[in-house]
Amino acid sequence: MRAITFSAYGGPEVLRLSDIPVPEPGTGQVRLAVRAAGINPLDWKVRYGSKQQNFQISFPHTPGFEVAGVVDAAGEGAEFAVGDEVFGWPDTGGYAEYALARTLALKPAGISWADAAALPVAGETALRVLGQLAVREGETLLVHGASGAVGRFAAQVAVARGATVIGTAGGRNLDDLKSLGVVPVLYGDGWEERVRGATPGPVDAVLDAAGHGVLPGSVELRGTKERIVTIADGAAFELGIPYSGPEQSREVLTRVACWVTDRGVRIAQGKSYPLQDAAAAHIDSEDGHPGGKLTLVIS
Repeated sequence: MRAITFSAYGGPEVLRLSDIPVPEPGTGQVRLAVRAAGINPLDWKVRYGSKQQNFQISFPHTPGFEVAGVVDAAGEGAEFAVGDEVFGWPDTGGYAEYALARTLALKPAGISWADAAALPVAGETALRVLGQLAVREGETLLVHGASGAVGRFAAQVAVARGATVIGTAGGRNLDDLKSLGVVPVLYGDGWEERVRGATPGPVDAVLDAAGHGVLPGSVELRGTKERIVTIADGAAFELGIPYSGPEQSREVLTRVACWVTDRGVRIAQGKSYPLQDAAAAHIDSEDGHPGGKLTLVIS
């Protein structure tokens, strides 16, 4: 089968389109014919080797942490059958024509393959962090990086739950945030004063999905380190602020999908690339302004 692999840490140029064996599902696993795979910043951080402490890989390695596709083989005790359309987190790399997986959910018919591949990481992260922050109706939530996949999902959920959401983003994304019911604020120097000017009351909680050194200013705004969570800034450990990690389950995936199908959460799709152009997709992701969720489409 065709798959993207790399055999040494490095830049996008280490990614290769390779021919590797089709994997066979083990107990509890299914094999899916991948229709779309999500691109995440973690993909290229692993590729550079900067995440070796948390992600031990062997070479050659196929990247990709989220997939959507059709089950074409099922191991003993698997929870899905051949022909099921599913999405979730693969056990093998998602940048491939086939992947093995256990942690999946059925893909709703109304969700496209690209949208389904965009949901696992961003949706799970958004719901988890909102739970940690215990954001309630009537409170004000500040979301750094509100135009990104995680921040945008979290902002929409918080608005639907009755919170006032202030979202920082680049100038080209401010109108989009406003259309979602978010109070948009331009990021960059002086963002603290712009946030203060955007709300008459206090900021009750902060989600940092940007990781651009905004934690000290967030602590100053809050007057405390409580109810501040980051998913993007390693400085959290030095500052004593929680750094949130994933909790993967079928139930979480189902809840994430329901926010899209039943509650109208909108996914901003960026560019979709063919499998062989994974390196170009990584370059786009590393640029930091992809304009929406990047995906690989496998045909």
